[in-house]
Amino acid sequence: MRTHFIAIGGSAMHNLAIALKDKGYQVTGSDDAIFEPSKSRLEKKGILPEELGWFPEKITSDIDAVILGMHAHQDNPELAKAKELGLKIYSYPEFLYEQSKTKTRVVIAGSHGKTTITSMILHVLNFHQKDVDYMVGAQLEGFDCMVKLTEDNDFMVLEGDEYLSSPIDLRSKFLLYQPNIALMSGIAWDHINVFKTFDDYIEQFRRFVASITPGGVLVYNEEDAEVVKVIENAENYFRKMPYKTPEYEISNGKVLLKTEMGDIPLSVFGAHNLLNLEGARHICHTLGIMDEDFYDAIMSFKGASKRLEKVEREDKGILYKDFAHAPSKVKAAVKAFCEQFKNEKKYGFLELHTYSSLNPVFLEQYDYAMDGLDEAIVFYSEDALKIKRMEPISPELIKEKFKNENLKVFTNAEELHAYWDLLDKTKGVYMMMSSGNFGGLDLTK
Repeated sequence: MRTHFIAIGGSAMHNLAIALKDKGYQVTGSDDAIFEPSKSRLEKKGILPEELGWFPEKITSDIDAVILGMHAHQDNPELAKAKELGLKIYSYPEFLYEQSKTKTRVVIAGSHGKTTITSMILHVLNFHQKDVDYMVGAQLEGFDCMVKLTEDNDFMVLEGDEYLSSPIDLRSKFLLYQPNIALMSGIAWDHINVFKTFDDYIEQFRRFVASITPGGVLVYNEEDAEVVKVIENAENYFRKMPYKTPEYEISNGKVLLKTEMGDIPLSVFGAHNLLNLEGARHICHTLGIMDEDFYDAIMSFKGASKRLEKVEREDKGILYKDFAHAPSKVKAAVKAFCEQFKNEKKYGFLELHTYSSLNPVFLEQYDYAMDGLDEAIVFYSEDALKIKRMEPISPELIKEKFKNENLKVFTNAEELHAYWDLLDKTKGVYMMMSSGNFGGLDLTK
């Protein structure tokens, strides 16, 4: 089968391209910008485009599938050529469904926690040498690629994102997967640039629940009121399996999970991660993994990439980085950090980087998000606001919306870096929360 990727360099797209190459497909692609690690990984597989840009002449009638990434625009010249030739054009999630429609599909959805839960499930299955197809949104220890596709495996585990599928398919990605087994971790308004109201956002999850195949299974967080409301109002038939935060304690800096089999030591911390773990346990149970085997495997799970991930520093200082940027994620990460390091001076840095986080209306959601930290720092780039064509935001407004007068606010990367350089990283503990890089800050030094 011959496939062509329009915008092959994306973090999700390049992994799918590699998975198809490994499956034996003929793979080509184009992009106008490809960064690391996508560039090296595509080059290693021999599918890195020879030059950057869009080339309609690459689109020929013998292509079986054109896969369109979100990075491309509706007026993309390769897309126009594909339409002209009448080629089959797939979004990323649409093609994943085509690859998995004969399998049992397990879809992990939710505003937060879905990457970690998916990662936990795959870690446990890999530990016990249970082979499945998968797609996950973070690089995992022991896995070469974030996507795996085979002809033989019976199950496919998919991280289900509520964001849009492609420039020409404005459905939420997870609506295309039609899960046999699903999980919903929580609902907290996100992607305000696409879902203008909270109800519009919730509607995507209503549709997701409605897309569960008849007689399927839904594992859900019973502690989330919005999740419970969506499920209670669902009209289709599926089996419901609720879960909640399990009992645990912190002893000498180690998290111990309380179970019928005794205390299980974990390598992750935070109530939200214990909640994620419980959801993963329920899903693994539906896949035939008994609790004893689950606990045996989960002890060695160190976390998904950039999810409370410890950074090894040259000075041996204690620093964690977290992808947290949405309000619910920031609050959960800060709570976990403060609970884990009660007796240390705690520094928390948050970069407001996304369209949603830089929207004055959406900033209301961050109220008290940094409370509990000894030093709370928020950074956003005034230049980024200009690039995104957004209105300026004052530091005073940030303090007001966070309801934290002691917040330190930086709008210039050089000033942030100067403040960072003055801190002795061997004293206290540090958490860096961003989907960006704090203006190029090196966290290892």
